[in-house]
Amino acid sequence: MLTATPSDHGSDQFKPNTTLAWVVVFRDKFLLVEEIDQGNTVFNQPAGHLEADENLIDGAKRELIEETGLNFNPDYASGIYYFHRPELSLYFLRFCFVLDLSEQFDQAPICMPNDEEIISCQWLTLSEIQSRKNQLRSPMVLQCIEDYLSNLKSGEKIPLSQLKSNL
Repeated sequence: MLTATPSDHGSDQFKPNTTLAWVVVFRDKFLLVEEIDQGNTVFNQPAGHLEADENLIDGAKRELIEETGLNFNPDYASGIYYFHRPELSLYFLRFCFVLDLSEQFDQAPICMPNDEEIISCQWLTLSEIQSRKNQLRSPMVLQCIEDYLSNLKSGEKIPLSQLKSNL
């Protein structure tokens, strides 16, 4: 019987990049960040990579703060996605979180990015985002928003209590 040693464990396992993204909503507008990706100006949700020794929710909160300056807890998770970017030969496991600010503010919060790759934060309608489809960092941006809207109708939500961590 073969047993794995600590040095062997994981050497043949596939490990996708884990990303944490946000659908931030304020009165039917969605918060997107305009940023530089591989020399191109693109639009993305506040999103980034999970860091070592960080649970999913803490990582999502860190990314929201870094990219927008907003410090909030997510309301719930709206989806988990497995996505391949063949042009980069990269695979992503994306957890998407939702934050609806419509009841908390009279006007959209001002975002102050703490990330030098972020050009600006913009509140856009679904149609404005759809019109920028070719400028989205990935198809996941629109997919997450469309899934959020679908989940609103169906009532489907992933409670944060379902995202377990031993950290």
